[in-house]
Amino acid sequence: MKKINKTKGFYRLTVIGVLLTMSACKTPELIQKTANTKVPESFNTSKDSLNVGTMNWKDYFTDPNLIKLIDVALENNQELNIIKQEIEISRNEIRAKKGEYLPFVGLKAGAGGEKIGRYTSQGANDATTPIRGNKENPEFLPDFMIGAYATWEIDIWNKLHNAKKSAVSSYLASVEGKNFMVTNLIAEIANSYYELLALDNQLAILKRNIKIQTDALEIVRLQKQSARVTELAVRRFEAQVFSTKSIQFEIEQNIIETENRIHFLVGEYPGPIKRNHKGFVDLEPDIVHVGIPSELLVNRPDIKQAEFELAAAKLDVKVAKARFYPSLGISAGVGYQAFNAKYLLNTPKSLLYSLAGDLTAPLINRNAIKADYYNANAKQIQAVYNYERTILNAYVEVVNKLSKMSNIEKSFHLKKQEVSALAESIVISNKLFRSARADYMEVLLTQRDALESKFELIETKKNQMNAYVNMYKALGGGWN
Repeated sequence: MKKINKTKGFYRLTVIGVLLTMSACKTPELIQKTANTKVPESFNTSKDSLNVGTMNWKDYFTDPNLIKLIDVALENNQELNIIKQEIEISRNEIRAKKGEYLPFVGLKAGAGGEKIGRYTSQGANDATTPIRGNKENPEFLPDFMIGAYATWEIDIWNKLHNAKKSAVSSYLASVEGKNFMVTNLIAEIANSYYELLALDNQLAILKRNIKIQTDALEIVRLQKQSARVTELAVRRFEAQVFSTKSIQFEIEQNIIETENRIHFLVGEYPGPIKRNHKGFVDLEPDIVHVGIPSELLVNRPDIKQAEFELAAAKLDVKVAKARFYPSLGISAGVGYQAFNAKYLLNTPKSLLYSLAGDLTAPLINRNAIKADYYNANAKQIQAVYNYERTILNAYVEVVNKLSKMSNIEKSFHLKKQEVSALAESIVISNKLFRSARADYMEVLLTQRDALESKFELIETKKNQMNAYVNMYKALGGGWN
């Protein structure tokens, strides 16, 4: 009989092993997409070998007031600090995944009691079995236990190790996300700072223009008294003064909002921003060296973030695939158990121990596992496309910024000549008007055109400085 039982047990284990093997062999096969990381050899046929994207931002920006603002923002900006906590969460996820493939050991203790029905197999056995000597088992039997236990899943298919590696890649992606945030934060503060300088210059020009227009209005009023002009001319000059003064309040409001935006980025409450707007028009951006496109793969944090996200997605596919295979778990326990506390540490009579191994694998109705596997593969393909799109976007950004810097520089020089010509025309029109050789409308139109051209010159200079900032951002500068 014993021989037959052993044979049946052998056949039973054989059948289970075959079924588990068959279940592992029926894993859906999916083709993983490979990312295309090939980029052109240069930006617009540029042969520049240097790259300002590797420069420290304190070397790229020279204004001490701007440097101080960025320094404070890198410490206080709330959004950046939120991302830093997300990095900490990702780091803890690595610890959690690492613990999953290590043995888990714990301690436990318990106390209880039970009364077994007399007309049950255990109750009948307890009634006929003396508990100690000739003493019968009591109806209510206490139970005391203390011991240690351990569980361990053997990582046969590297499922748990790949999950940990995926968590590491996700952590590195979150770090690069923080770096990308730093790059954007520095660029946003610098752009807002140069916008503030531009507004200061426009306000200064406007105040000078108001004085010129007010003086012209007084002259017209005197000319009306001498009957050289009519009331219409006086009213037109008054209207121009009122219009110019109204623009002053718009600029002052824009200054307040820009200051407050900078304070928000810095993580402070509103207040004055220390700056020096004099000489803004004469600012000359340094020559920007862009290097070669392949350097974007290393310098741009968003590209590196997409790369790590792709690595994590590929590992997630392996983890999902390993769920089709059998998993081996080992559990063990050792301790003491007795019906009376005074016998609890009686060795070896109260000693208990156990050791078990489990081999399990999905056999029927594996739809949930298949769905997870297909989803993991779809996310991996998504990550490939996102990686390729990020590389393409980075290259296009650099090319656009290069072209913009060149065209804005040309536009600025032409605007400067326009301002100079209109400034001379104001002097000429005033002389002609005083000698009655020009109509007052010519004076008004000349003053308006001159003001607009000065505003446009400041706006062009601001765009030039913004292009200088955004070029640094496009090359991946700031985070290092």
